Amino acid sequence: QVQLVESGGGLVQAGGSLRLSCRASRSILDFNVMGWHRQAPGKQRELVATIISGGTTNYEDSAKGRFTISTDNAENTVYLQMSSLKPEDTAVYYCYAAGTIDFWGRGTQVTVSS
Repeated sequence: QVQLVESGGGLVQAGGSLRLSCRASRSILDFNVMGWHRQAPGKQRELVATIISGGTTNYEDSAKGRFTISTDNAENTVYLQMSSLKPEDTAVYYCYAAGTIDFWGRGTQVTVSS
């Protein structure tokens, strides 16, 4: 088992930045993939960014060039740095850890005002 706790969400104006954090209750090196998904009201959950154990990153098209995923293995934390935020980035952002079993955090709300 692992608990994933997200933080860093909030209300920001369009063009602003936020950094989301996801702290795991055990080593994130235990997992093959760490990542972020988001779910906007009335929409399906969608992948935002992932980072695999070797450090390779992958981004959803709208996140490329604006979002950066990174990890701090010593702190068991994965980050999502978001810049140039748009109203359409408004969603609940969920951290996840993929291994033999997938684990999810409870999410953190990001609201981008126009």
